[in-house]
Amino acid sequence: MKIKKYGAIDIGSNAVRLLIANVIEEKGKETSFKKSSLVRVPIRLGADSFVSGKISETNIQRMLDAMKAFKLLMKVHGVEKYKGCATSAMREASNGKDVIAEISKKTDIDIEIINGKKEAAIIFSTDLNSFVNSNETYLYVDVGGGSTEFTLFSEGEIVNSKSFKIGTVRLINNTKETNNKIFKKVEEWIKSNTKDYKRISLIGSGGNINKIFKMSGREVGKPISYIYMTAQYQFLKKMSYKQRISELSLNPDRADVIVPATKIYLSAMKWSGARKIYVPKIGLSDGIIKSLYNNTL
Repeated sequence: MKIKKYGAIDIGSNAVRLLIANVIEEKGKETSFKKSSLVRVPIRLGADSFVSGKISETNIQRMLDAMKAFKLLMKVHGVEKYKGCATSAMREASNGKDVIAEISKKTDIDIEIINGKKEAAIIFSTDLNSFVNSNETYLYVDVGGGSTEFTLFSEGEIVNSKSFKIGTVRLINNTKETNNKIFKKVEEWIKSNTKDYKRISLIGSGGNINKIFKMSGREVGKPISYIYMTAQYQFLKKMSYKQRISELSLNPDRADVIVPATKIYLSAMKWSGARKIYVPKIGLSDGIIKSLYNNTL
């Protein structure tokens, strides 16, 4: 048996994460990937990028501190290979490339700013196929802080995909009129691409749907119904921000974004006609680890 340790750094719009995973190779068996450590730091870069158009000095310093800590953690764990990726907040910030260069210079941590298509491709490199039936049709919805990736696939093949600027942090900071316009575009795309399919299920990805799934008490592998999602949305919406923290034990940086996230998933279910959503609990970090192992990055 051989055990390797790989690291994945995911710089999102709502938080920065370090995933350290054990890659276990055993003769006669499929290689397995086990999470060893997951560190999540609530640095909301989207609040900078989507409002002022640049990453603030305060958050640049917080990023530098986080990357120094991540580097030490990877050293302690004995990580032999890692990859860092930044998504929409860093991509849209006018000083995004400068921040990445400063991180590289001061911490020796290299980060790649990736687009929506590459982000989706990395996530699809995970064991997503083990959660779905190859004969069925699915709409994959990955809700982030700055954007949401939609991918329709049927019988194991990708039919179409699209990235929209409709992330949770962006929805909180945008005007109602702007959000309504974006939701309208998403509705048109979903309806246009799913109209020829009778039975569709959603696959949800992202920290918010993972939290909703955990709150539902469902068994791993079992889907959440449209009825449950509707009730949960109304329940969360009625609660105040403080109540979501005190009564539901949500992190402060989760308690506000979980409402717009639920609205996105619920809207996608409504417009596609899906009656259930599967939550395989996979994300960009998992995809990075798998892609590192397969040398596809």
